[in-house]
Amino acid sequence: MRIAVQSAPFDAAAEIAGFGSGTNAGALVTFTGLVRDDSGRMQALELEHYPGMTERAIAKIAEEAMARWSLADCLVIHRFGRLTVGEPIMMVATAARHRAAAFEAAEFLMDYLKSRAPFWKKEIGPDGTSWVAAKASDEDALTRW
Repeated sequence: MRIAVQSAPFDAAAEIAGFGSGTNAGALVTFTGLVRDDSGRMQALELEHYPGMTERAIAKIAEEAMARWSLADCLVIHRFGRLTVGEPIMMVATAARHRAAAFEAAEFLMDYLKSRAPFWKKEIGPDGTSWVAAKASDEDALTRW
């Protein structure tokens, strides 16, 4: 299992190279989230976090996924700092014996990262900045787990 919280961009292909090798996994699932602009006016997204606390919170979520789906391996990368529209913001990879477990664990990770990872987001636009509020739909997604 590897957790990375970083400001630097990442190369998803390089990150997945060798992921899950030697684990006897039968399935690898990856997801890369990109910064999107729902308003059509966002110039950038700025993410803040508390170093140490954020990594521990993400590790706890990943450990739960590892145990619940008997994952062979797990990778979570989440960026912070100023990101522009279209930039990769996060990546999740899971390796499991069977595809259903790999897919479900990846979805679990994405849902929990979206609503429970301690990041604070600000949208930066032509009229200034505004904090991004939590969405009820993100909280509702957790009910299936």
